Amino acid sequence: MSNILFGIAILSVIWGIVSAMVMIDYITKRGHKVNFLLIRLLIFKYINQYYKLTKKENGKPGIWFYSFIATMNLTLLCVIIGAILK
Repeated sequence: MSNILFGIAILSVIWGIVSAMVMIDYITKRGHKVNFLLIRLLIFKYINQYYKLTKKENGKPGIWFYSFIATMNLTLLCVIIGAILK
């Protein structure tokens, strides 16, 4: 059972990375500068910029923001349940 949860956690992390990269592409196309050398440190800043931009444009956050939040929460849940079951 913990192997299945580990697999789900890995897949959700990969999907979270894809979501983050799409958000970074979005803010780059809107004219915001992105420091690719420090992207690991500044990723939450860029996600916040995406949130603000999409909320300003559409009145609600974009779908990729929700995708990122959901996948990171799923990863956390799988890791916690996997640790408890192990």
